[in-house]
Amino acid sequence: MVENLIKDETTQAVDFDLVTYKDIKILTNYLSEQGKILPRRVTVLSSKQQKKVTKLIKTARIAALLPFVIGKG
Repeated sequence: MVENLIKDETTQAVDFDLVTYKDIKILTNYLSEQGKILPRRVTVLSSKQQKKVTKLIKTARIAALLPFVIGKG
């Protein structure tokens, strides 16, 4: 059920050429409740798009815009 909900939210028309690591609202759609990056089978992105999203999320984490872990502790 969660996968179906995530697919509906993330399949909106997003131009990944214009997305940067500062676009936190877009990037949080590709994170689980625990803060893990969702796999391609859930997000239904192409390989190129998934690699870009992964790189942007990792950059945002280093810049302290996104947490590495959510709800630990």
